[in-house]
Amino acid sequence: MAGKRKGEPSTTEIDMTPMIDMTFQLITFFMFVMNFSEAEQDDRIQLPMSQLAKPVEGPTDTPITLQLTNSGSVIYAGELVALSDIGSYLDREKTVILDAGKEPNAATVIIRADGRSKTGEVQDIVRICQEKGFERFALRAQYDEGR
Repeated sequence: MAGKRKGEPSTTEIDMTPMIDMTFQLITFFMFVMNFSEAEQDDRIQLPMSQLAKPVEGPTDTPITLQLTNSGSVIYAGELVALSDIGSYLDREKTVILDAGKEPNAATVIIRADGRSKTGEVQDIVRICQEKGFERFALRAQYDEGR
C-alpha cells in the first residue's frame, strides 16, 4: 500500500465547473433584467407634465436621444454640447447609419426637453436634425393624471 510520507504537501483539486456555471447564469440574468432605456435618461432633465403623454409603443429603430437642458445646452451620449454644435454630432450619427446600410430618415430622434427650456430651442433642434436628413421625431413628457 502506497502511503504518504511525512512532510509531503497534500494536494486538493477543486471542481470549478459549478462556480463557472453560476457566474454565467448571473451574467445572463442581469442582461435580461437591465433596462437600457433608462440608461439614456439624465436626472438633470425635468420633463414637462402632460395629460396627453402616452407610453412608448415599442422600441424604436435606430434611436438618437438628444436632451435639452433648461440652460439651452444639449446632453448627447452623456456629454454636454452647445446647441449650435449639435450638427457635427448628428453628422457623425448620419455617417454611422449610412455605413450600416440604412437611411437617416429611418432613425428616430428622441428629444427630451426640460420643462423649463425655451420652445424655440426645441424647434432649433428639430430644424438642425431636418437639415441633416433626420425626419422622425419623438418628444418626451411625463404623464400628468390631472389634479
